Amino acid sequence: QVQLAESGGGSVEAGGSQRLACVASRGSYNIRSMGWFRQAPGKEREGVASIYTRGGDTYYPDSVKGRFAISQDNAKNTLYLQMNALKPEDSAMYYCAASSSLYLVPLSPSSYNFWGQGTQVTVSS
Repeated sequence: QVQLAESGGGSVEAGGSQRLACVASRGSYNIRSMGWFRQAPGKEREGVASIYTRGGDTYYPDSVKGRFAISQDNAKNTLYLQMNALKPEDSAMYYCAASSSLYLVPLSPSSYNFWGQGTQVTVSS
């Protein structure tokens, strides 16, 4: 089965940068998209970035567009999330996710089959 493991979380000051990584063991599944999602206490889980594994098309919500960048290294089975100009409201548990769905909404959590355990990102003001 697909297994995902995030790393790179921690504390950073507002305006700083942080890079998350997700190592994926894909098993026999054909993963069509991978993404990063976050969930802060009392808030719904939201997609912050996704990438189609084949074509490389990326998607971001307005809240992070221009600040976050998702990328993939298929040879290493690793997904990255570069986060710049971090704000306190970016503080959340960040999850790596993968989808094998034929019909996919890139930033919708319900479209993703497999999830990592999460890594905490805390941005101080």
